[in-house]
Amino acid sequence: MKAIAIDDEPIALEIVRSHAAKVPFLDLRAEFTDAFKALEYLQKENIDLIFLDIKMPDISGIDFFNSLSKKPLLIFTTAYSEHAVTSFEMDAVDYLLKPFSLARFIKGCNKAFELYNFRTAPETQDHLYIKTGYEQQKVLFEDILYLEATGNYVTFALKDKKVLSRSTFSEAQNLLPAHKFARVHRSFIVAIHQIDKVERHQVTINHKTIPLSEAYRQNLTSLLH
Repeated sequence: MKAIAIDDEPIALEIVRSHAAKVPFLDLRAEFTDAFKALEYLQKENIDLIFLDIKMPDISGIDFFNSLSKKPLLIFTTAYSEHAVTSFEMDAVDYLLKPFSLARFIKGCNKAFELYNFRTAPETQDHLYIKTGYEQQKVLFEDILYLEATGNYVTFALKDKKVLSRSTFSEAQNLLPAHKFARVHRSFIVAIHQIDKVERHQVTINHKTIPLSEAYRQNLTSLLH
């Protein structure tokens, strides 16, 4: 799994480099104290995972990541806890609070690797199982129109019915192949092939309008091309 690290503090990058060297499935390709040099690198290279600081001089890690049209997996490395909710909304794999231990670093990397393996799994997989009460219900990807977060539940809107699952939105998203589904709002994920129309602030699927947030528009546009 190819990774880069971005942090304006060289000592923080040294720690990431040292920890990363001990993770056998992780290949740390580059480190940057300048976010804009990292942006140039990402325009030329395909990277699977970014270790990203949040508070940097010229641009925040949050704004930096939101500016990317093609978004790798993300692990925040920061000394500040107040952005944890935002990281959850951005579907960050993990949120490592400095100073973090090697064990905590490896735990985050393991989570990223599991998700990486799922996203790169063969396209022959055509379904998932979702938890409904005490049962696991099989759902075909082609039958899903969209997902909606509803409190502590996620509603899977299918072609012929709706299925309510008790799970977090991030857990539900991690079950879906990234090339077939896109998050368009903090509360909505849509099946790309089911989209009938894309407008500035909304998408339409099967006569239902779904809000499209600015933070997710670029990623959706890149997947439609």
